[in-house]
Amino acid sequence: MSKKLVAYFSASGVTAGVAKTLAEAANADYYEIKPEVVYTKEDLDWKNENSRSSVEMKDKSSRPAIADKDARIEDYDVIFVGFPIWWYTAPTIINTFLESYDFSGKTIILFATSGGSGFGKTASDLKNSVAESTVIREGKVLSGNQSKESLVEWIEELGV
Repeated sequence: MSKKLVAYFSASGVTAGVAKTLAEAANADYYEIKPEVVYTKEDLDWKNENSRSSVEMKDKSSRPAIADKDARIEDYDVIFVGFPIWWYTAPTIINTFLESYDFSGKTIILFATSGGSGFGKTASDLKNSVAESTVIREGKVLSGNQSKESLVEWIEELGV
């Protein structure tokens, strides 16, 4: 049986709730990807093209700093990586996280929360941030009130 980790970034708390339930369902450890500078409500205002999140998402080379690098990725075989969908992809802090560790030979399964959009090109957008031997699987866009039972079912379907 593979050792699993649920690593997540949550700006508003929705993804955090889903990540905790997923960790319970997968019998996995969990780790919060924390920005060095916490996002404020103003930072997250996607209607303001000058908000922090808007500026970061316009610049594909943006790599917001993360608060720590204590995820111990080397201890895990399967890593679920979760985030809110921003502009039809993962927030650039996810690239920062992926580029901060060696994921060689690991399987990454993506999950996201969203107000209505899907994954878009997220998996391909993130592939350049990990080693060639890393497997990135597009997972699911999950609702904020996902049941543990539905997540257990999904994990069984994944075969991990």
